[in-house]
Amino acid sequence: MAALVKSLKAELHRYPVDGKLPSSRAMVESYRVSPVTVSRALAQLAAEGLVVTRPGAGAFRARPRKDTARPGDTSWQEIALSADGATDAAPRAVDASGVLVTLAAPPPGVIEFNGGYLHASLQPEQAMAAALARAGRRPGAWGRPPVDGIPELREWFARGIGGLVTAADVLVTAGGQSALSTALRALAPPGASVLVESPTYPGMLAVARAAGLRPVPVPVDSDGVRPALLADAFRATGSRVFVCQPLFQNPTGAVLSDARRPEVLRIAREAGAFVVEDDFVRRLVHEDAGPLPRPLATDDHDGVVVHVCSLTKATSPSLRVGVLAARGPVYERLRSIQVVDSFFVPRPIQEATVELVGSPAWNRHLRSVSGQLRDRRNTLTAALRAGLPELDLPYVPSGGYHLWLRLPDGTDEAAVVSAALRAGVAVAPGRPYFSAEPPAPHLRLSFAGVAGQGEITEGVRRLRTACDEVLG
Repeated sequence: MAALVKSLKAELHRYPVDGKLPSSRAMVESYRVSPVTVSRALAQLAAEGLVVTRPGAGAFRARPRKDTARPGDTSWQEIALSADGATDAAPRAVDASGVLVTLAAPPPGVIEFNGGYLHASLQPEQAMAAALARAGRRPGAWGRPPVDGIPELREWFARGIGGLVTAADVLVTAGGQSALSTALRALAPPGASVLVESPTYPGMLAVARAAGLRPVPVPVDSDGVRPALLADAFRATGSRVFVCQPLFQNPTGAVLSDARRPEVLRIAREAGAFVVEDDFVRRLVHEDAGPLPRPLATDDHDGVVVHVCSLTKATSPSLRVGVLAARGPVYERLRSIQVVDSFFVPRPIQEATVELVGSPAWNRHLRSVSGQLRDRRNTLTAALRAGLPELDLPYVPSGGYHLWLRLPDGTDEAAVVSAALRAGVAVAPGRPYFSAEPPAPHLRLSFAGVAGQGEITEGVRRLRTACDEVLG
């Protein structure tokens, strides 16, 4: 992007003040860059006051600023930030790039296979709006909530988890990402190792590194984490934390098998370690799935499991409500960290959530999404097998919102991602999902963030064009 910004600055003199610059499409063709790069370059020039962007009209050369005061010198910050954690065993590394891949909205016209949330057409917008309106009229809805969360919401989540978990074990959080951050900071000191599945969710890896922890990969297969390798990793590292997604794992879609579930708990218990169970898409099961395994927390008698779940994936990116469920002294530490960080989750959001999940519209929404995701998964799977047979699809999950594809050995993963953007489809690269060197190039494709099945078929066609460019 820096090269494009430099080139555009050098050519601005060719346009009069208020004169229109070439279209984004023309810049893509002229400079041979992706639409995202053009969008970001124009945003940078707009931030510097050199251009003005007008939705639907394009970009124009800006009038010179009257205020020409010399900008401040912030270069000293490079030294200050580079010293952050320099004396720690594991310096903090705050890198959100792996998360931003799924949060950044692509330019108009680009098909979004890189998303991590339901498309607007799948979200229960009317039900959420009605719930929020009803919640706002509840007595005390705008008052201070209990720091653990309002009782009705804690009880509802506890019933959903089941087993030995009660409302007293549930702490309401501002979504799953916040819960993971709280859990890792509560369970491991800076410099410690934390065992993670490989591959795994980039947001969790970012949280761990930001807390000064060292992620240690433990391989997974179609039946989930491999117990023998998990036991070896505990012995080799002395870690006291293992983070896993036993149901529809991100990105592989794997489900921890019935045979391995008790083994994982036994191995962690013998190591004196916690298992952080990220149960992030239980409510996005597909219509053709069989009975789901219960959360690990329901089989945990000794307080080994710290359970994380959220409503965000099944509703909207902005309904950031989740929970941590834990039994024993660890609950108080989790609670204390959340209080120090943010006091509590705003009461209107909690009250609106209670209204939403207690309404008849909630179950209707879940049934509708279940059928839609099944159809979208089938459409994407069929299109990939017909149009891109060289991409290996080892596992088709019956829940969640994405597929995990292995590219042919030796493929330049970054080149495929860039070519796909040029072809008009955004995909997520596999590299951010690995805490160490990836064994092979991969792509993750989401089928939940697109407008419908027709867009899925067109997206695969565009990805075929990109692969032809890179693979030959």
